[in-house]
Amino acid sequence: MASSSSSGLTFKLHPLVILNVSDHYTRVKSQSQPPSSHSSNCADSPSAPPRVFGCVIGVQSGRTVEIFNSFELLYDPATHSLDRAFLEKKQELYKKVFPNFYVLGWYSSGSDAQESDMLIHKALMDINESPVYVLLNPSINHAQKDLPLTIYESELHVIDGIPQLIFVQASYQIETVEAERISVDHVAHLKPSDGGSAATQLAAHLTGIHSAIKMLNSRIRVLHHYLLAMQKGDIPCDNSLLRQVSSLLRRLPAIESEKFRDDFLMEYNDTLLVSYLAMFTNCSSTMNELVDKFNTAYERHSRRGGRTAFI
Repeated sequence: MASSSSSGLTFKLHPLVILNVSDHYTRVKSQSQPPSSHSSNCADSPSAPPRVFGCVIGVQSGRTVEIFNSFELLYDPATHSLDRAFLEKKQELYKKVFPNFYVLGWYSSGSDAQESDMLIHKALMDINESPVYVLLNPSINHAQKDLPLTIYESELHVIDGIPQLIFVQASYQIETVEAERISVDHVAHLKPSDGGSAATQLAAHLTGIHSAIKMLNSRIRVLHHYLLAMQKGDIPCDNSLLRQVSSLLRRLPAIESEKFRDDFLMEYNDTLLVSYLAMFTNCSSTMNELVDKFNTAYERHSRRGGRTAFI
């Protein structure tokens, strides 16, 4: 696996793939290891980090392979295989949105490629003859300057007289479009005014949202218990409070009613109609300008032809 690829392919990786894989790993790790378990089992040895699996999609033009996007897959650790039905369903859905994208390979997380990874790699060869393996290393190494991401290809080598498929490392370059460059640059320069990091600002923002939702939930519970006690007769009825609660409830949108659906569809259709009328008006105006230009040119041409004939 330490050898380099000799296929001559050029790999271009878009930042969206790195963000998708990193987000996938972060979510799976946070769900499998909640903070409460860390606090109660702090004396235990740390468990092995989870592995995530998914497909990478993109286009191949000649010797250039460009990886644009990715999607998650379901993995069965007992059989070391992917859920094929789920893969085909996701592939069909992505094909409707991105008709020019094809499954180029798969991705996973870990410090290095494992022997069981070759089973998954071979299983995808009926979709792509030479699939690409994108491996994200989630371990933090502050001394490392390169991206913790490796792209592998598979090559057939003869080992001890037996032909075997092995992973070989391939070089790649980061390719971005204008929208990705703007997004990445915005995130990279997103820093709070107090000089902290962007991660600190995001954590503070999410903490504030969590505290606000928690406070709202607790107040709703208090109000609910108060109304139940008033209904049971445990406390005297307060008409002023009931009017305030009734006014608050009326502010909530009644989205489940049939009248709301009818009104919404009617307003939506009216908006579409106005948009179509505006488009038709614009097209008509452009057509009129084109006809005017054509008439002007035709008149000039007729005048020049008339003078020539007169002379």
